[in-house]
Amino acid sequence: MNDVLCIILGGGRGSRLFPLTKYRAKPAVPIAGKYRLIDIPISNCLNSGFNKIYILTQFNSKSLNNHISRAYKLDSFFGGFVEIIAADQAMDHGDWFQGSADAVRKSFKHFNDPRIKHILILSGDQLYKMDFSKLFDFHLEKKSQITVACNAVDRKDTPELGIMGVDKNQRIKAFVEKPGSAGDIKGMDLQIDGKEKFLASMGIYLFDKDILEGLLVDNHKDDFGKEVIPQAIADKSAHAFIHNGYWKDIGSIKSFYEENMAFTDLNPPLDLFDENWQFFTRPRYLPLSRVIKSSIENSNIAEGAIIDKSRISHSIVGLRSRIGADSVVEDSILMGNDYYDMNVSGGKADAQPGLGIGKGCSIKKAIVDKNVRIGDNVKIVNEKQILEFENDYCVIRNGIIIIPKNTVIPSGTVI
Repeated sequence: MNDVLCIILGGGRGSRLFPLTKYRAKPAVPIAGKYRLIDIPISNCLNSGFNKIYILTQFNSKSLNNHISRAYKLDSFFGGFVEIIAADQAMDHGDWFQGSADAVRKSFKHFNDPRIKHILILSGDQLYKMDFSKLFDFHLEKKSQITVACNAVDRKDTPELGIMGVDKNQRIKAFVEKPGSAGDIKGMDLQIDGKEKFLASMGIYLFDKDILEGLLVDNHKDDFGKEVIPQAIADKSAHAFIHNGYWKDIGSIKSFYEENMAFTDLNPPLDLFDENWQFFTRPRYLPLSRVIKSSIENSNIAEGAIIDKSRISHSIVGLRSRIGADSVVEDSILMGNDYYDMNVSGGKADAQPGLGIGKGCSIKKAIVDKNVRIGDNVKIVNEKQILEFENDYCVIRNGIIIIPKNTVIPSGTVI
């Protein structure tokens, strides 16, 4: 496995996750109270025994760069690394990354180590647990040139995914990106545990390095899923590796909210408590959370939080969160703060609220981004059940209220 290089794609705009991506790259969006999305693929690589990792970045990359540099310092004696490759302009190209395949093409000059024989392409915005060594063994066993990791899905889920048709040896014979009708995927179904299933691409690709180089040099296609893979299966040995497990693409505010909320379940689909498969992130050395005369039900509380005489229900409370007395937080994600600010208004009506949530507040079905200042007696509840809305204080998508990073909400405000 020392001849495998992992490439994590982290350069997309993430426009469907706006405003969470207003100030940060999509893979840098916080998840589950203390992690970032990028921690998921990196952790899967390291747990699988793959420790040569490049992350390709482009938009709003500062927070992602900071996180990687602070979180992943691998022991040089073992030859591993986790490094950023930022989009740049060079003598051979004058524009930025135009898509997933274009990003790899323009970065290929950095992959010239002759010891590297295989390249694993990963997305930076998915939630899953996967042993890539099994994918690698499958690739070698099948003598495959291209292996696509796939998840078995129901027919109703196929319109938003890339669907694979395979033969009895799991060789890919057809690829339909986001099929528009049942006829597009006719004959591509499989029987798995007695149920009709379809193989959906997970956006995880393992290539022989020379094959990938040939595919990228010989054409100028920008996207792996829409262009490179569908064209390559005609004359390359391409196989589908079936992943039997949880996998979710974080493509929208709705999916981001739902998958975060799943971490509050008794048995969440992604187990963060498995010591045999740890999910890594930046060590912060924060103090224990302080909870004073509060009620907490079905919630996750990250390190360094201060909760005073409040009620927390079915919520994620992030790092350094502060929740004032007599406040109620329900069905919400609080991303917390990057630093402590214990300043209070001191009774001055025009003073800026301190970081966190003030006294007597009510927050329901909301995503409160980092470093938000919410005054006293604020209600963020969307009583009118508005589906789409935007003003200076919030953005509402699918009925979910998002308070953008660094927002200041005065006392008494009702949203």
